[in-house]
Amino acid sequence: MFACNASRNATHVRSTLRRWSTATIAALGFTVLGILLGPGISPANADLKLCNTTASRVGVAIGYKDTEGWASEGWWNIASHTCETLLKGVLIGRYYYIHAVDYDRGGEWAGNLYMCTDDKSFTIRGTDDCEKRGHKRTGFFEVDTGEERDWTVRLTDPEGEAKNP
Repeated sequence: MFACNASRNATHVRSTLRRWSTATIAALGFTVLGILLGPGISPANADLKLCNTTASRVGVAIGYKDTEGWASEGWWNIASHTCETLLKGVLIGRYYYIHAVDYDRGGEWAGNLYMCTDDKSFTIRGTDDCEKRGHKRTGFFEVDTGEERDWTVRLTDPEGEAKNP
């Protein structure tokens, strides 16, 4: 009878240890994860950024499609040799569109996709009938992010231009 009870108790102890070990490992895993994501260490940012690597100040407008349709926004004024975040958070689309103006030397970075802009700060919904709605019709160039979570666009000086500040 003693042997029978000892065997039953040993089985109970082994199963309790197995359950306790799994629970302990899970708790330890969550504790480590909490430490890694806690103060001082944060998850990587996922944003659309633009770096102005030129010798000039630039103004930037962006276009994108979200759950409500097409939108364009501007202007970000970006100093020479600096970067700015244009959209914060995980990118929801593959394609974004940029129009930039060189404030110091003139010229622009433009493309064949037209969206609406204004002279001052703006957020405009839709891309049709820009002029009829009181806006400018402006060419944007396409940025293919390849469905990455974050992306950085770099504006550069045209070939042959001096890159001194």
